[in-house]
Amino acid sequence: MSTNGDTPLVEMRDIIKRFGTIEVLRGVDFQVNRQEIVGLLGDNGAGKSTLIKILTGVYSLTSGDIYFEGNPVTINSPHEARTLGIETVYQDLALVPLMSIARNFWLGQEVTHRIGPFEVLDKPEMARQTRDALADIGIHIRNPNEPVGSLSGGERQSIAIGRAVYFGKKLLILDEPTSALSVGETRKVLDYTLAAKERGLSVIFITHNIGHVHQVADRFTIISHGQKVGDFYKDEVSELEVANMVMTGEVPDRLRLVPKNGAD
Repeated sequence: MSTNGDTPLVEMRDIIKRFGTIEVLRGVDFQVNRQEIVGLLGDNGAGKSTLIKILTGVYSLTSGDIYFEGNPVTINSPHEARTLGIETVYQDLALVPLMSIARNFWLGQEVTHRIGPFEVLDKPEMARQTRDALADIGIHIRNPNEPVGSLSGGERQSIAIGRAVYFGKKLLILDEPTSALSVGETRKVLDYTLAAKERGLSVIFITHNIGHVHQVADRFTIISHGQKVGDFYKDEVSELEVANMVMTGEVPDRLRLVPKNGAD
């Protein structure tokens, strides 16, 4: 379902996942095109989190195939997912509250310089580049040396999103990014999500808030009880219809109609 005829960035085919005798995913197909925001939706226990954990190497699949940029891949760990260019911003953000914004921004990829036989952190350069990189996508911070623990939830989300954009990731996965945020902070996170797309990233947006994801997504993939309900572009389905499909797993009659013999 590529929108521009190009090879999809991510394609997961016939994904099955069993935990013992319990089949959590039952032949799910999932696709993300380049520079596309996909809302991955489903009720609690639908299987969407399991699908993403397979894509990010947290879980191994029971059977099925994963393709990244058209090439078959096996993702055995989150590190391998990040190496491919997949960055996940989890609900808990994986930021270190006592460390500065700059240290969190560069975590695992610190800028250093040599003093005699020693290699030390170049904190001024990290602070400068952090401020410039975030400002480049519209995120303005007071002080890059400020501890992350002093920031609001929306500000923390912005730092995590900005980090993924700066380090040239190809796919950004946002897990409940607007949960427990104020209206104003939610608007900012949605704006930063759109900015990430404008910078060339693809985004998977996982949420229970249909109203939020409906503002930014190009397409919705809905999962119910381990099976895909369907893929729907935003301009062909209403917010209410999306919510009903998430709750019931049933596709509206008008969306079931398929043209016959290739007719429009």
